[in-house]
Amino acid sequence: MDVEEQAGATPDALGYRQELKRALGVTDLVVYGLIFISPIAPFSAFGIVFNAAHGMVALVYAIGLVAMSLTAISYMTMSEAFPVAGSVYSYARLGIGEAAGFIAGWAMLLDYLLIPSLAYLACGIALKDAWALPPVWSWLVLFLAINTALNLAGIDNVARANRALLLLQGVLLLLFLIFAIRGVARGTAGAHLALQPFFDAREFSAGLVFGAVSLGVLSFLGFDGISTLAEEARDGRKAVGKATALALALSAGLFILQAYLAGLFVLGRTALPPGQPTYAAFYVIAGVAGGDWLRFATSVLGVVFAGAAGALAAQAATARLLYAMARDRRLPVFLAHVSARQQVPNPALLLVAALTLAIGIAFVSRIEMLVSIVSFGALTGFVLLHASVIVHFAIRQRSRAFVRHLLVPLLGAGVLLSVMANMDWTAKCVGLSWLALGVLLYFVARARGGTER
Repeated sequence: MDVEEQAGATPDALGYRQELKRALGVTDLVVYGLIFISPIAPFSAFGIVFNAAHGMVALVYAIGLVAMSLTAISYMTMSEAFPVAGSVYSYARLGIGEAAGFIAGWAMLLDYLLIPSLAYLACGIALKDAWALPPVWSWLVLFLAINTALNLAGIDNVARANRALLLLQGVLLLLFLIFAIRGVARGTAGAHLALQPFFDAREFSAGLVFGAVSLGVLSFLGFDGISTLAEEARDGRKAVGKATALALALSAGLFILQAYLAGLFVLGRTALPPGQPTYAAFYVIAGVAGGDWLRFATSVLGVVFAGAAGALAAQAATARLLYAMARDRRLPVFLAHVSARQQVPNPALLLVAALTLAIGIAFVSRIEMLVSIVSFGALTGFVLLHASVIVHFAIRQRSRAFVRHLLVPLLGAGVLLSVMANMDWTAKCVGLSWLALGVLLYFVARARGGTER
């Protein structure tokens, strides 16, 4: 099959039966991507990235945009050739081979399984910033129950909830931008136009910045989740690629703008106190710019809207990844069951909920570590995505599209590997251990005569 034929491939042509409901248009996919990414992701990540980057948060998001743009191009390339659920798992399996596909899927599971827990913990921390009680874990249970019910009710309900939650996030972000700009114009708390959020010559080093990017890139994760819905998009092949590019561009522009404005209120500082002062840094800045009501809105309403919405999308994406791997007999086959009425992979959704609860409780006081581990899984999957483009198009198909099929994936993989090299050592150890476990499971399955498609 040549490139042109593959570009028009369908799940049936690739050996899969269409079971999921095709109900999503391009707008739905863009909304899903924006919800998964969350336009106000820097609200909860700002303090952590600020400390890691010594104040250069806007620079971190700008570099993250470059890295993720290269990755988005590879996603678009593979989604056009293979419009099936499973994201990086399916692309690496079909583009390189079974082993690469399993490792890519296993790596992304580390990302997708942890993101909902991280989102719910962010909600709990924000609510704890406003009220001392109840404890963080109780909010995790509440939001998890609501989102699981929505996911089980069908992708249509998820899409409707996404639109409402995205609108609320947009209103809140607009309010922050208005009051932050006003505060800078008035010189509130010493805020004024400066380059420091982008570049501080006294603090800058490549290792420092790339280490911070490994944390900041977490805010971008979610545009990749759009590809997990390829079999639920009405025009899967074209819609996924277009939505991926739009969601990434819109969110990145908003990240850089809000990070820059927030950074102007903490000029001259390169670190924040550990614990709650770091986690709640953005909310404090919002309070300085707009008053206590804006601090409450960003901390409670903002993070709840973003966290609950992001977790809703993440649960949907994770379940589709489990479904795709189980359908190929790479995971227990019961996870490939699709409900006849709602047309969703309900066993996979319930398993994701159970794992989210366990992970959230285990990491309730170790947020930074959770952030680093999530990033390791995602970046590993993205590197294998770029490799799948090179192997499938540049090597197998001998494509003449040198820029898209060789240069872009080489540059993308190079940037990602540089970021990973500067990650926290403990996170790398946990991530590599996870990959080693995946390799072991793969060979055990092969030894037992696991089915290959």
